[in-house]
Amino acid sequence: MSFRRNLQNKDFVSFWLSQLISQFGDRINQMALVGLVTSRHSGLQSGSAMELAKLLAFTIIPVFVVGPVAGVYVDRWDRKTTMFVCDILRGTIVLTIPLVFIFQQSMWPVYGVVFLAFCLSRFYVPAKMSIIPEIVDSESLHAANSLATVTGMIAFVMGALLGGLIVEYWGARGGFFIDAGTFFLSALLISLISRPQLRRVRKAELIATGKEMASAYNTVWHEVRDGVVYILRNREIRYIINLMMILFMAAGAIYVVIIVFVQESFGSVTKHLGFMAVALGAGLFLGSLAYGKWGDKKKHIQTIFSSLIAGGIMLAVFAFAVQMFKNIWVAQALAVALGFVVGPIVIAANTVVHKVASQEMQGKVFSTMEFAIHLAFMMTMLLSSKLSEFIPRDWILMAVGIIFFCVGSVGLWKYQRGGIFQ
Repeated sequence: MSFRRNLQNKDFVSFWLSQLISQFGDRINQMALVGLVTSRHSGLQSGSAMELAKLLAFTIIPVFVVGPVAGVYVDRWDRKTTMFVCDILRGTIVLTIPLVFIFQQSMWPVYGVVFLAFCLSRFYVPAKMSIIPEIVDSESLHAANSLATVTGMIAFVMGALLGGLIVEYWGARGGFFIDAGTFFLSALLISLISRPQLRRVRKAELIATGKEMASAYNTVWHEVRDGVVYILRNREIRYIINLMMILFMAAGAIYVVIIVFVQESFGSVTKHLGFMAVALGAGLFLGSLAYGKWGDKKKHIQTIFSSLIAGGIMLAVFAFAVQMFKNIWVAQALAVALGFVVGPIVIAANTVVHKVASQEMQGKVFSTMEFAIHLAFMMTMLLSSKLSEFIPRDWILMAVGIIFFCVGSVGLWKYQRGGIFQ
């Protein structure tokens, strides 16, 4: 009944469709960036892992620079207006790539454009998450969040598949044009939300907000500091964050390397990347769904270590099999299996944090964890990309798989001998 009620809510439908289109465009943008790097790499079928890593680093840096303070100002501004302005600005910024910067030899202007676009995303995301309670009633909130989650998964799968094909046949320039169009269409849909603005910002409030920016910035950093101190004093939370950092270090180590590995193995720029992203996304979805329905709700730490062991095995098998056979069907099947076995990790880790962190500290804990895991991801992404210039990429993938397996095996052995969380 709540699903039907939400779909009868014109404001929510406008919001829901805007998210479907916007997140679809995000995947096209990702494929277009891969295609742009590849086109600059001497016309080969695969791009430079290091160049791609540098470009993707500029999508992560805003998490550190803007992320900690963006939420403070989103809470002060009207959410609908914030989303609309961010979409218009992001669409305009992305449009400069195919119209101006794609013709220049240097990648630095593109780095700047990507950085600015993702800085705006740090405002857009919390506004998007916060506006839902404003446009649906409390009884429909759970169903609305479920629909929003499904939207993200649909957009990931379809955007990866179609984005890969679009960039493969129309080039990176075509991908950026379509991505910009999705931002403008998303903004149009957001403008159709007719709810009365719950908070209209007057000129006096804007002036007051400007005067308070420095003190608010300091307040945010004080809260971040409080969260770090709380984590340092809480052994269980430190343990989970360490595990998540290991996971994201591994993810960073393989992220760019596996993109170039797939390009080289199948001789395409983005088409087969799209197929692989769909397979991995389907595996993650099925693994998360299976764990939520049938997984042991008590042994979360055991689940994390078991998933690390299975994920390490599957990653090593994937690298070996793709290098040996170069068969897209085998690669897709193994990508589904890899996604399935690692899917439960984030759910289990978040559940443990919810259980051991006090209610008033959970926001700070998750904020600190996001900062830490993105830093770990970026560092290993840059390191492995540099190493891939000297070491075969399948070796790097298999080595990460072995590390996964060893970390999971040692952790599971310690857990079974009576470690924490027993």
